[in-house]
Amino acid sequence: MKILIVEDEELAADRLASLIREVIPEVTIEGPLDTVFATIAHLNSNPDYDLIFLDIQLADGKSFSIFEECKIITPVIFTTAYDEYALQAFELNSVDYLLKPINKEKLRNSIEKFKKLRDYYTEENPNSQLYEIIRDLRFPKPQVYKSRFLINRGDSMLPFKVSEIACFYAEDKEVFLLTHDNKRHIIPNSVEELSANLDPKLFFRVNRQFIISADAIRKVHNYFNFKLKIEIKADPKIEIIVSRLKTAAFKAWMNGESG
Repeated sequence: MKILIVEDEELAADRLASLIREVIPEVTIEGPLDTVFATIAHLNSNPDYDLIFLDIQLADGKSFSIFEECKIITPVIFTTAYDEYALQAFELNSVDYLLKPINKEKLRNSIEKFKKLRDYYTEENPNSQLYEIIRDLRFPKPQVYKSRFLINRGDSMLPFKVSEIACFYAEDKEVFLLTHDNKRHIIPNSVEELSANLDPKLFFRVNRQFIISADAIRKVHNYFNFKLKIEIKADPKIEIIVSRLKTAAFKAWMNGESG
């Protein structure tokens, strides 16, 4: 196992290295690195470690900033003299969090925790190593939104691009797709599913019933009790009310400030 120690106190680094060797005699230890700057430079050119012990407070700042400059997919065990950073450490998907002075048993438990996680993802999910899981957690892939729909119509199917759709709405236990040329089609999706899979820059869920396209809007009217009423080009007679709670978010979306 290859481990990197990042610690700005020489005595603490030496003690940690000694304890690690007692727990894992076959280990290779590198470091210590004592600054954020040095750690960023080192990890950008030497990313191949099994585990990193990372002190939170380094000589030139908090080590959390390292994650802003490096794509670290190696599991991390944070070390610190203070427990106030625990939540932030776990938000960075650390394996564990050790308070100084570190004792041997707590260190052993942390390393066992790392090994169990590593072995689980290696044995149970051979195509999804622990390092790949951490990479996906720290650097999630951008969400892919639906760009088209395929609608069953009798013995045929009709394709629609999202640019052709004015809105989606629920009515009489069915969900409909309404096109800009005022044609509607029943679709199998729920409003909740559509809301989760449509690009929020293009579509806005104004209430429990309606999801509308920005391009479909002809006019927005002030309505009673601080609500808004939307008139769409496809069918101006359809009454679409923006709930009071969503009015501010809807205005921001229409102004290109959200989504």
